[in-house]
Amino acid sequence: MKSKTEKLLDELVTLHPKYIDLSLDRLKVLLKKLGDPQNYLPKTIHIAGTNGKGSVQSFIRNILVKNGYKCDAYISPHLSRFNERIILNNKEVSTKKLYDTLKFVKKINNNRPITFFEITTAAAFILFKQSKSDFLILETGLGGRLDATNIIPKKICSILTPIGFDHEEFLGKTLKKIANEKLGIVKNCGFVLVGKQKKELRSYIKKKLNNFENKYFYGKEYHVTKSLKNKFEIIMDRKKFLYSQPSLNGKHQEENASISIYFAKVMKNMGYNLNTKQINLAIKKTLWPGRLEIINYKNNKIILDGSHNIDGAEKLNIFLKTKKIKPIVLFGMLNNKKARLFLGKIKKRISKVLAIKIPEEKNSFETKKINEVCDIHSIKCEQIDNINDALKYFRANQQKIYLVTGSLYLIGKIRRKLL
Repeated sequence: MKSKTEKLLDELVTLHPKYIDLSLDRLKVLLKKLGDPQNYLPKTIHIAGTNGKGSVQSFIRNILVKNGYKCDAYISPHLSRFNERIILNNKEVSTKKLYDTLKFVKKINNNRPITFFEITTAAAFILFKQSKSDFLILETGLGGRLDATNIIPKKICSILTPIGFDHEEFLGKTLKKIANEKLGIVKNCGFVLVGKQKKELRSYIKKKLNNFENKYFYGKEYHVTKSLKNKFEIIMDRKKFLYSQPSLNGKHQEENASISIYFAKVMKNMGYNLNTKQINLAIKKTLWPGRLEIINYKNNKIILDGSHNIDGAEKLNIFLKTKKIKPIVLFGMLNNKKARLFLGKIKKRISKVLAIKIPEEKNSFETKKINEVCDIHSIKCEQIDNINDALKYFRANQQKIYLVTGSLYLIGKIRRKLL
């Protein structure tokens, strides 16, 4: 049975016929009626990109908290429950505070058309205004230029994580068009950090940021960070170097950690009190569920990875190759994603696919369709009816390695059962 908060969230979904409809006009009207809370937020770090937003957010938040700062965050999507999206002083918003705020915002909106992300972002802004924290880290929901989070008037920093193909139906069919949408968050900010990008985008992004003074790019060609085997060398000042290895799995997390450490370097140079030892500890201790997360379950190892686009599949392929493992894969995916290309990237690294339709997601691929994709790639496939049957399969076939991937929605639903 759904809670009253879940029922209220379901009601908010019905306020606009399209789940995604990129525009800032509807939100501007609502925020004005709410007293424009977006004008009274803590010092804000704004993050856009195709992959890595959540990990960079988590690294930076941990760095700030370890150094004694109060930090809020806005994250999407959630894994298990909506509360995960709104972090107040490093804790998930309480269900009562969330419910009361959503109910208030719904009343003020008075059933006018507005998307789910827009109205929940308005509620989040109210909570962040009330929190009185030192910092707020905002993740964009989709894109950047017309994303609901981009309505804020100013921020101390804009960060671009790696950009790739995803949501082309909204952002454009080319990497440059997608990058242009993401670059829309670079405005009214003190400095901008650009994470590792594809070669074909580097000069384009650099040119686009030509008139922006305080900009820093990832990669030794830009003299931002040098990778030393599995460690990082970051100049914190003229005499000290910081070495740290993230606890998160995957080579790409070293890149995400690098840009987060460089954020700390710039902030330290601006006069913020950030201790090298605490920065180092923060990187080592950062956790981010569902991103190459390994869980022990009934004498099995279950790898949970919410990758759902081609870049994510490539990073997953590198991880599996490095670990020299060929797991059985529980695979489910939303039908607006590219299942054929995704599985094609990892087909040499997996032994079998267990196809599953993501529970309670009407836009999920049917298991029959996943089976057809597996046939194209000559991947063994077995269709699974539900998550409980998947868990039975895990229990019956022990001392194996399993991978669950294709969707964060799937990861969230199975993770609750595993823990």
